[in-house]
Amino acid sequence: MQTLDKHRFIGLEWLRFLMGFYVVIYHTIHFYPERKTIPLLDEITSMGFFATSTFFVLSGFLLAHVYCGRGSLREPARSFWVKRFANLYPIHIFALLLAMAVVTWIGSLGIPPGAATASIRFVVFDTNEPLARTNPELFQHFMTNAELAFNAVLQLFMLQAWNPYYLTFNAPLWSISALFFFYLTFPTLAPRLMNSERPWQLLLLVWALYLVPPLLVIANQNYGMPFTGLLQRVPLFRLPEFLAGILLYAIFRRQHERGWAPSERQRVLLASYLVLSFALGTALFTHGPKFWYFLFHNGLFLPSQLILVYLAGLAREPASERIRHWSPRLGAASLSMFALHVPLSGIYMTLEQLIGGDLKACLGGHREVCIAAAGAYTNSIEWYWLFLLAVVVLCVLFQERLVVPTRKRILKVLLPRLAPQQKPPQASGGSLPP
Repeated sequence: MQTLDKHRFIGLEWLRFLMGFYVVIYHTIHFYPERKTIPLLDEITSMGFFATSTFFVLSGFLLAHVYCGRGSLREPARSFWVKRFANLYPIHIFALLLAMAVVTWIGSLGIPPGAATASIRFVVFDTNEPLARTNPELFQHFMTNAELAFNAVLQLFMLQAWNPYYLTFNAPLWSISALFFFYLTFPTLAPRLMNSERPWQLLLLVWALYLVPPLLVIANQNYGMPFTGLLQRVPLFRLPEFLAGILLYAIFRRQHERGWAPSERQRVLLASYLVLSFALGTALFTHGPKFWYFLFHNGLFLPSQLILVYLAGLAREPASERIRHWSPRLGAASLSMFALHVPLSGIYMTLEQLIGGDLKACLGGHREVCIAAAGAYTNSIEWYWLFLLAVVVLCVLFQERLVVPTRKRILKVLLPRLAPQQKPPQASGGSLPP
């Protein structure tokens, strides 16, 4: 029987990429009014949190495989933290700087109607109250100097996910903040979970504990601030997803060591449950009472997410050399897609407005005519595929040409300080788990 120790989960590489791709669509498709003319598109693209949660489960699964497969951490905790920091921080900082530069550029252009809110100070308070949908302007806020400085410090130390009131600068970066917290807990919790004699029971306990906060929020009708933000992103409330991924790997590994794998019929049943639960959840989330959001966001979908990661983990290595070549490259770029798609969307949509409005006026230096024409232009979904393709290409290049070299430099400086005898890790092209 082949050992799992050096096994590369090609299916999980593709799953990482597809979850990142789905989040890109989730955050950008709503800019196009034409989407409403396509049946079910709004519903199908409404579950961005499903992809993020799956990504957290997948992260726990892959980290357990790479760093704790035999039940003990393969290296000291400090070197693990340094490697994880070196993997996250370049993505975080480069994406943060790009987002701030892009929103400042858009604000300086003054294209209506979004120019008024194109500022690094602009935020929207997180709430699931009906009033936020009918009167969104009531929840818009421009940060004071003190708030700006405080949130800049949070961003600098990757602590921004702990602010439950609003997201700042580049909203999707909260997921990197959450991941960083998960990584801090990994050396302590992962070996205990991997060595548990009852991983199934622990998994059920983690799921039950994960459901407690949303049930309390629903029972008390606390749909406003700060409860929405607490459940959405505060790392302590999202930690069960990561821990569930570790426990899933413990179960997966023990099944493999026993030589057991689900039959074709069992896999079909699992896949059917996954599809049906997603379809039903989408219908209830988009058309049902608002309390479904909290349940689906924090726990009710966890079995489906575990099944998705489990089935992807079972996928066989493809025969195609091209697929084997691209899977780690696209998988490695998934976190960059999470981090970069919002500023890239700002660049793309603004350029489309300028080009589609009155390009001659823009090139001829007639600023007022150019900006007025750009403001009157409506972005077309017809060219949306071009944006999606650009995001994938740019994020692969960003990961390989900027993030990986920066990570190498960080490791070259920090790792010898921890253990002078330890050799720096070989370059992996960004293929380590997220």
